[in-house]
Amino acid sequence: MGTAPVSQAATPSNRSNPASQAHEALAAQARRIRPIEIPTLVVAVAIYCGFALVTYHHAALPNWLLLILGGYLVAWHGSLQHEVIHGHPTPWNWLNEIIVFPSLWLVIPFDSYRESHLAHHRDENLTDPALDPESFYVTAREWRRAGPLGRAFLTLHNCLLGRLILGPLWILLLQSRAIFKAIISGDLKALFGWAKHGLAICLVLVWVLEVSGLPLWKYLLFFVYPGLALTLLRSFAEHRAVPSVSARTAIQQAEWPFALLFLNNNLHALHHLQPGLAWYRLPAVWRALRPDLNAASGRESGELFRGYWEIVLRYLLWPKEPPLHPAERWRLAGKPDDISGSMLQNPGEA
Repeated sequence: MGTAPVSQAATPSNRSNPASQAHEALAAQARRIRPIEIPTLVVAVAIYCGFALVTYHHAALPNWLLLILGGYLVAWHGSLQHEVIHGHPTPWNWLNEIIVFPSLWLVIPFDSYRESHLAHHRDENLTDPALDPESFYVTAREWRRAGPLGRAFLTLHNCLLGRLILGPLWILLLQSRAIFKAIISGDLKALFGWAKHGLAICLVLVWVLEVSGLPLWKYLLFFVYPGLALTLLRSFAEHRAVPSVSARTAIQQAEWPFALLFLNNNLHALHHLQPGLAWYRLPAVWRALRPDLNAASGRESGELFRGYWEIVLRYLLWPKEPPLHPAERWRLAGKPDDISGSMLQNPGEA
């Protein structure tokens, strides 16, 4: 059940980086000594206990607090799912999947998330809208077909406020399209994943609606929507389309509530360098490798963020960059290109 976790040694950057290989060996040794990761299990218990308490006692909480707690718990559970995708917290994938089986955010099947995220970790394809399922860039063809309103949406979606408000709706639209496509094409693997997801949704809604008496509209508005928005906050500035693979992923220093919420995935350049490293080991390894990672992530170009407050100040009302992928902008400008594989293998000026 499930797929094997991404191997740390599988990425090209790891094979050529002695420091990375040393840390991989330490991480592998730690897993052999203590294969079950207690800190991650503690997080899982905290999420489910917190979720049960907040939903059951929702009537006693003011709406502003319910919004904060509900969104935090749903996004935190998404971070836990991310850990499971990378083989944590136990050596057994079937058990890891059971731990995150309830779908608190309702709209994203775990199987789909796992498949797209593992594809996203092929770093040579990062940000390429044709090859990276988690890219927020679009191709020239998609840009042309979007029309004026679609282009306005894509541009607004690239500022932080637009991402937080429109992003959850966009996710819902994409997932609705995915299940429709699976039904039309008769994709049995995808349909099986959606069937499992249906059970995961039912498990959550039985508790929320029947046991806790929380109305569905309120759960969607105070839990699901802000939970997805917080997840989109994390991913907003993680990647950029540049020729250097090592510079495509940012480091986002985070205030402790966000570091805990995202399980240190804000140290994203390190996560891509060592995707199998447990979340609670990331800060120490980052401190050891900080100079190299900061240089690779591009301090001079602003891709080392000092906190999420900096992202808010810089991009709340202003697009981070154009939605059109740089290689595609180069193509639209009529310049000759020979793009094979990743669009940035033969980069031109945007």
